Amino acid sequence: MSGAGAARLPAGVWALGFVSLLMDLSSEIIHSLLPIFMVGTLGAGVFALGLIEGVAEGAASIVKVFSGWFSDRIGRRKPLALAGYGIAALTKPLFALAPTLGWVFAARLADRLGKGIRGAPRDALVADLTAPAQRGAAFGLRQSLDTVGALIAPIAAVGLMVLFAGDVRAVFWVAVIPAVAAVAVLALCVREPARHAAQPEPLPLSFRAALHPAALGGAFWKVTAVAAVLTLARFGEAFLVLRGLDMGFGPSFAPLVMAAMAAAYAASAYPAGALSDRLGRARLLALGIALLIVADLVFAFGAGRAAALVGAVLWGLHMGLTQGLFAAMVADAAPAHLRGSAFGVFHLIGGILTFAASALAGGLWQFFGAPAAFLAGAAFAVLALIGLRIAR
Repeated sequence: MSGAGAARLPAGVWALGFVSLLMDLSSEIIHSLLPIFMVGTLGAGVFALGLIEGVAEGAASIVKVFSGWFSDRIGRRKPLALAGYGIAALTKPLFALAPTLGWVFAARLADRLGKGIRGAPRDALVADLTAPAQRGAAFGLRQSLDTVGALIAPIAAVGLMVLFAGDVRAVFWVAVIPAVAAVAVLALCVREPARHAAQPEPLPLSFRAALHPAALGGAFWKVTAVAAVLTLARFGEAFLVLRGLDMGFGPSFAPLVMAAMAAAYAASAYPAGALSDRLGRARLLALGIALLIVADLVFAFGAGRAAALVGAVLWGLHMGLTQGLFAAMVADAAPAHLRGSAFGVFHLIGGILTFAASALAGGLWQFFGAPAAFLAGAAFAVLALIGLRIAR
C-alpha cells in the first residue's frame, strides 16, 4: 500500500481507511468469539445465533438507504458517519456485560444499525474527498485497510483468549479499545469538504424523488445490475471454511482458508484500485470476475489442502479486484448530489442478494453436494461477465 499513488491520496481518505481498520478489528474480535459466548456461556442454540445474525444484517441493509439519502438531503456526510461509528463503539461494552441472550441481540442489532448508518455516507465521503482520477485508489486503499483489520482480528482473538485463560468477557472488554480509537480518528482527522457553491444540481427534496430510477441514472443501474448478478455468484465466505474441511483441513486449521482469502484480498485491493485509475475499471473488473470462476472450479473439483488454499487465494484476489472497483464505479456513475442515495441503494440490493446467494448455496450443498454450490457460483459469474460486456 505504499508508493507515490498512495502518498498523493488525501489525508482524509487515509484516516477513513484506518477508521475502518480499527472498527473492523474490534467487531471481528467479538464476532469471532460470539458463537462460543452465546452457545457456551449463555446456552443459546444455533438457530438463535442464525436468527440474530439474519435480523441484524437485514436491518443494516435497510438503514443504509435512509442514511445515504439523508446525507444527500443535508449536504453533509461526516455527522452520519460519526453517528454510525459512535453507536457501534457504544455497543461493544454491552457484549462484555451481557447477562442474557436478549442483551446480545440488542447489542448486535445496535451494532449493525450503526454499520448501516455509516456505510453509505462514508463511501460518499470517500468519493467527495477524491478527484475522479483517484477514486479507484481511494476505495481500494480503504478496502485494503478494512480487510487488514479483519485479518488481524481472529489472530488477536486467539492470543487474547490464551492471555485471559479463556475469559471471553475479558476479551470483549479489550475489543472496546480499537472501537473508541476509530471514533476518535474520524472525529479528529477527517475534514469534510464544503459543498461546491456553483454545483448546479439541487438537493433532493424527498426520499422518493432521490431514489427514483431516473434520478440515479442509467449508468448507475448498469453498474448495479452487473454487481447484483455477481453477488449471486459470491455466497458467504463461511462456505469456504466448510469446503476446507472437506478438502483435508482439520477443525483447528480450517480458519487458515479464511486467512489466506483475507490476505490476498488485503494485498490486492489497493493496487487494483490504483491500476483501474490508469487502465479503466471494466478491464480489471472482468479479470476479477474471471478469477472467481477459476476459484469456484478449484473448490468444485480440487482435492487436498493445497487446492483449498489456492482456491481461497484466488477468491481473495477476486474480492480485491471487484469490491473497491464497484464502489469507484458507483461514485463515477451516480450524480454528485445523490452519491449517498446511490450507495445506499447499491448496498441494499447487495445485502438482499448476499442472503439469497447463501441460501441458494446452502440448499445446493445440502441436496446435491458441495461441487454443485460452487458450480452454480461459477455459472452466475459467467453471467456477470457477459453482463459487463453488454454494459460496456
